[in-house]
Amino acid sequence: MKTLIILVLCSLAVVCLTSDASTGSQPAGDNPAQEGLFVERDEASNVVRQKRAAAQLTQFQLESLREVCEANLACEHMMDTNGIIAAYTAYYGPIPY
Repeated sequence: MKTLIILVLCSLAVVCLTSDASTGSQPAGDNPAQEGLFVERDEASNVVRQKRAAAQLTQFQLESLREVCEANLACEHMMDTNGIIAAYTAYYGPIPY
């Protein structure tokens, strides 16, 4: 096991040293790897998944939020009066999905 760890660390060091040596000889502006680093906003919005609205949550997702909120008595009371989305957001922050 120790031999494997040493082998992995040595190979990682070799990769780091060879990558630094190859990029150090090129001028900063001629690096072809950085050409596609930035994209237009329209293109990025097509790639990045948009956040779902509260009405689009599935029944399973709403039930899991309800279970989390039931553990807190104040959140459970707010859930009964204002709804699960408002209660969860008030006590636990933005909905994770």
